[in-house]
Amino acid sequence: MPPGAPPPVVVLVEDEPHIRRFLRTALVSAGALVHEADGFQAGLRLLKQRPPDLAIVDLGLPDGDGVDLIGQVRAWSAMPILVLSARSAEEQKVAALDAGGDDYLTKPFGVAELLARVRALLRRAVRPPVDTGAICTFGDVSVDLQSRTITRAGAPVHLTPIEYKLLGLLIGNAGRVVTHRRLLTGIWGPDRVDQTQYLRVHMAGLRRKLEDNPAMPKHILTESGVGYRLKL
Repeated sequence: MPPGAPPPVVVLVEDEPHIRRFLRTALVSAGALVHEADGFQAGLRLLKQRPPDLAIVDLGLPDGDGVDLIGQVRAWSAMPILVLSARSAEEQKVAALDAGGDDYLTKPFGVAELLARVRALLRRAVRPPVDTGAICTFGDVSVDLQSRTITRAGAPVHLTPIEYKLLGLLIGNAGRVVTHRRLLTGIWGPDRVDQTQYLRVHMAGLRRKLEDNPAMPKHILTESGVGYRLKL
């Protein structure tokens, strides 16, 4: 956490005591103020009573599903939510992200990765949203969202309409995982949510035009089985 800044408040909703201890120790050592809840109802009450800078929510809670908890929180708050999951099925991770989770960690995980994701979510929480007059840059790429012009190393880049829409969705959610379902629905509508091959083709096109090495992208990243993330 930035030196001199007030400690970020984190609400941790996790039913396993040893994982809560592990998480608390890591977060406190990084300068966070941590409040804990061991279940769905206790977590919901705590999140309403003490709205935090960040919520960390386990999906497997004894008195409810973490996906439902995330969905309820999203009805009244835009707080960053980091999802914890021991569930290996991709559709369960996707459901948590579609419900409003901002990022996820699959158990087991290390302290370094946990804190890196926490820092990223906290940075995005205080960053002003990208507006239609903004210029977004990553690598040697510059995107002028107002004029809809794109340059790479100063040279103009032509994107197809679909490629531009996909890039716009990624820029609007920069740093966050954007699920296949959300991208497909946003571009082609709800009837095409299973057609992930469409995404692979157009994302490959974006990478060829915007990445130095499309086979090893540094900015348009794949979250395997879940979606894509734009790293600025």
